[in-house]
Amino acid sequence: MGETVREIWSGENGPRERGDLEKVRDASDIVRIVGQHVALKPRGREFVGLCPFHDDHSPSMNVIPAKQIFHCFVCGTGGDVFSFVQKFHRMEFREALKFLAEQAGIELTPPRQTAGGATAGGGSEISRQDLLKASGAAAEFFRAVLKRDDLGAAARAVIERRGISSEMCERFMIGAAPDRWDGLLLTVRSKQLLPQAFVEAGLLKKREQSDGLYDTFRNRLMFPITDQLGRVIAFGGRRINDEDEPKYVNSPETRLYKKSGTLYALHQAAKEIQRAGRAIVTEGYTDVIACHQAGITNAVATLGTALTRDHAAVLRRMCDTVVLLFDGDQAGEKAAERAVEVFFGEAIDVRIATLKSVTDAKDPDELLKRDGGRELFQQAIDQSVDLLEFRFARLRSRLEGAGIAALSRAIDEEVARLVELGLKDVPPIRQKLIIRRLAEVSRVDEATIQRAIPAGRSAPVRASGQSQYGPGPSDDTERLPPIHTAPLTPAEHLLGCILCDGALFHAMEASERDLIAPGAYRWSLLSRLAETIAGLGESGSRPDLAAVLAEARDLTTKDAAVSLASRIDVETDRDRERLNRHWRECLRRATLERATTVSQEELAQRIELRRTHIAAGGDRKVLPRPR
Repeated sequence: MGETVREIWSGENGPRERGDLEKVRDASDIVRIVGQHVALKPRGREFVGLCPFHDDHSPSMNVIPAKQIFHCFVCGTGGDVFSFVQKFHRMEFREALKFLAEQAGIELTPPRQTAGGATAGGGSEISRQDLLKASGAAAEFFRAVLKRDDLGAAARAVIERRGISSEMCERFMIGAAPDRWDGLLLTVRSKQLLPQAFVEAGLLKKREQSDGLYDTFRNRLMFPITDQLGRVIAFGGRRINDEDEPKYVNSPETRLYKKSGTLYALHQAAKEIQRAGRAIVTEGYTDVIACHQAGITNAVATLGTALTRDHAAVLRRMCDTVVLLFDGDQAGEKAAERAVEVFFGEAIDVRIATLKSVTDAKDPDELLKRDGGRELFQQAIDQSVDLLEFRFARLRSRLEGAGIAALSRAIDEEVARLVELGLKDVPPIRQKLIIRRLAEVSRVDEATIQRAIPAGRSAPVRASGQSQYGPGPSDDTERLPPIHTAPLTPAEHLLGCILCDGALFHAMEASERDLIAPGAYRWSLLSRLAETIAGLGESGSRPDLAAVLAEARDLTTKDAAVSLASRIDVETDRDRERLNRHWRECLRRATLERATTVSQEELAQRIELRRTHIAAGGDRKVLPRPR
């Protein structure tokens, strides 16, 4: 995993491919790329936002346009535009390069071919890229079937009956699975695709009694599920024949697809969610499509599961307000209750909207097909209530006419539940407002409610790094050491100074470079970083942060480089003269430490000599006492 770009692209086409990387890097503004996925706000010459790589509740990630880097001061994650794309989308390096090249309109040099004709770096194992190709090929197949006069007629009739426009069919890539067991399978074989990739993606299944395969989806209207980049990662299949069971058949979870962290139509809705600062969450595919068809393009949906903390984490990085739109039935009200537990501790405004307050339509799809439905839908959204207000209103209705004992028990239970959800961990002002509102509902003074809250921390604290986004598949599994917070040794300070000004490496005497040798650090990660810096410096380059980020492929090495450089930037206030003074002082201290430190080998020799002296009875005539 310590492989560098130079090692990856060594060979005949290496320089051309390195040129590709430089062109893509120059064309990819990190503020624009990060801003597609995280709501950024300007702060001086930098931008700040919620870090997607740990459970962040206050903006701790800085994006620095002048250096084209990002860095989180809480979890230490950082790097360049390639690092961000790799980590956020769980991509391999080449996937990230291709993605950014496509965004920039840059055509990459074709991969080198081995003597056997295979692409360099290929293998027999099914990769994430193979799964993406399989899902994309299946989506194209289902789209083609829908357009066939014979095979797609029944599916087109359902689409027409549901009032879905051709524009929405194109936008959401709606297709159809044919009414046969081997429709997709025949296509896979005829195009010589990898059947195993389709099996792992849940598109083909193995027969129990033989080695054969068959289609997972048959005679169904197909709704592709995409990631935030618009790449197909799964499918939902709705029955065409009302007699078929179940009503929906959905893809299983895979390396690409985790339904607890995926929102349907997020790719189509992301820009409007960020522009409006608000997301509307509905309960199904057709509800979302009906919303978008009516011009409500900030609507998304969960995928056959209740809202989760991962869903909340995705949304709070993109907007300030989430409106949860539930059907007016009992199931919808229970779903709203569960939403309190998901969003209670999140730094985002959440509101509950129900259709029953404005219409008898059972869902948005039905309402938006009616005359005036768009206006009634907007009315329901405008009448939405705060999440806690919704909860307290239900509490108030339960307490109506309750006796003293029942009232006391209900209030104690509510306080205990709010504490479990993290009442003591929310910001003080929000906590005060919650207590005040609960006091009003229960008609008990605030001080009494406050006394009912047990002392000490009782809410479970989620560890950092628990978001749906984590280290990508090419990431080193080594945990990032606390470089951004732990006291640094003189050698570590020197390494950070070089990252801030690569010319300092070339200003060192040959004997002084031993001070930053790979063996001078507490963490192996910094040893690898020192090797990268030494390699760049000895080749004549300035081994500063930009050069290291361009050279290193290992994401944890990039994390370490950005953390160390940012630490020195803060300590020297990004002032060149202060940096030089800091460098000279750390060089002096490191040199002094080297002169006064006894090597481990020498220390072992002295200990052994002393033991021999004692064993000889301490007689100087036999063996002099070691000094």
